[in-house]
Amino acid sequence: MIQAGIGAAAFRPLIPIALIVCALMAIVVTSYRQTIMAYPSGGGAYIVSRENLGTIPSLVAGSSLLVDYILTVAVSVAGGVLAIRTATGFDHKWTVPVCLLCVFVMTVMNLRGVKESGAAFAGPTYFYIVMLLLLIGTGLYRIYVQHVGPIPVDLLSPEAREIREGAKSLGLMMLLRAFSSGAVALSGVEAVSNGVPAFRKPESKNAAITLMWMGGILGSCFFGVSVLAAHLKPFRGESDGNGLGLMAEYLYNGKGVLFWMTMIATFMILILAANTAYADFPRLASIIAKDDFLPRQFFNRGARLVFSNGVLFLAAVSSLLIVAFDGDISKLIPLYAFGVFTGFTLSQAGMVRHHLRHREGRWRLALSVNALGSATTGAIAAIVVISKFTEGAWIPAILIPFMVVGFRSIGRHYARGRKVVHAEPGYWPRRETHTMVVLVGGINKGVLKGLQYARSLQPDRLIAVSVATDDEDRRRIEDQWSKFDVPLELTVIFSPYRELTGPIMKFLDELDAMHSDDIITVVIPEFVTSWRTQWLHNGSAFALKARLLHRPHTAVVSVPVHMNSEDVGEE
Repeated sequence: MIQAGIGAAAFRPLIPIALIVCALMAIVVTSYRQTIMAYPSGGGAYIVSRENLGTIPSLVAGSSLLVDYILTVAVSVAGGVLAIRTATGFDHKWTVPVCLLCVFVMTVMNLRGVKESGAAFAGPTYFYIVMLLLLIGTGLYRIYVQHVGPIPVDLLSPEAREIREGAKSLGLMMLLRAFSSGAVALSGVEAVSNGVPAFRKPESKNAAITLMWMGGILGSCFFGVSVLAAHLKPFRGESDGNGLGLMAEYLYNGKGVLFWMTMIATFMILILAANTAYADFPRLASIIAKDDFLPRQFFNRGARLVFSNGVLFLAAVSSLLIVAFDGDISKLIPLYAFGVFTGFTLSQAGMVRHHLRHREGRWRLALSVNALGSATTGAIAAIVVISKFTEGAWIPAILIPFMVVGFRSIGRHYARGRKVVHAEPGYWPRRETHTMVVLVGGINKGVLKGLQYARSLQPDRLIAVSVATDDEDRRRIEDQWSKFDVPLELTVIFSPYRELTGPIMKFLDELDAMHSDDIITVVIPEFVTSWRTQWLHNGSAFALKARLLHRPHTAVVSVPVHMNSEDVGEE
């Protein structure tokens, strides 16, 4: 995410801001190191908050992380496509289609079960680090040895020139925006604490070492790119390429091999970042679903043992964001930062509570580190909301509380469900008799099969019910009944307005009133055809079944007559 904040922050105070961000990174990395050591089985913000702060804080953390992962896909894909657009110069109108194509390809790959291979991920990562360090080294040499100046104004678009002129006069709000843009560089820390079990033994030690190396490399690269941006001033307009690409093109004297390698490396690393969210979002959603705060469909694995519903949901929402914000990374970044630092804050606050409860080892020092980390990231979250509220930060600030309310509602629903179905030893349903009601529209093979099925179950009462619209309709049904000599009394209900569901529900209520200890089974004979012709048949049975399923002490049985069945016979 280094290049994401360049367009908004490349002016004189950038170096001091970069130093502050690097100091914050050191605090957050050190703080999360305590989390890794305390939770060797994986200590993401949701788990740490759940175990130490309670349900509401954990749901806030979980909501923040879910929003973070969705935006990671949108921001990373938009940033990667921007790097390719910088290199190729394709028209801005193709940005959204190309972004959606990238999301589609990643979705298909993850639905098929892409493994997180360290070897496969290491290559693009090292390639990106090498190209970024080469760019920084080249830039520092050209700035301090060859004394090159800022990117000439004539190389910038007219829109970018206006931005550069407007940046000469800076207020406090502009500085806060620049700081919050740069602070996004801290966003990758959470992923390491989530994935501790994936490391080699000893997991916690290796994860902590990885986190420290990641923080050191990320901080160095961020500061180096910030120094280049402060001198070169790579401002860009809405239709321009990314800031890193503008600097690479200028420092490498055009779009040569090194420029192309830098842009390809940028694209690859950002797509990998998006793919990481494809692993983390479904996993977190499954944990929250296991706790009954998300639909249980998120907990189920698909045929290839991946959380298919989580993958599809992530792809759908991130695609909507890309379309809504026109694939513009500068518009997506303000949404991204708030959720990241909210999760950081709650995770570290949870660790403070953890140290106060367990008091193991040098707990006072660890508590101080986590308290400082929580206070720092909380302050950053507040700065993000204040400085970028009108740019979109209000969306996650309002959305996350609504998500928490929704999660609580889902949790209460599942709790009520458990209470309803819970049975103590010795419990047995008190309903003692059984009435079967067979719906009759006219005498045909389907109805006769339904009657035969109902009689085979030997219920206490068997009733055939037909709904007639007038006397002529009633006589027609009764004549058919007599002609086939059905050994069962037929009950005819009148419905002058041709409604089926209401009269049947009223009839069942009357049965309940007569037999309070009764359970009723409604048998519905219906034709089943292929998907191509099913729509040609009356859908009244479907509507009736939907109503009956919500009626207490009532079961519904469909007796299908298949169009290709041998029972149909030859005409």
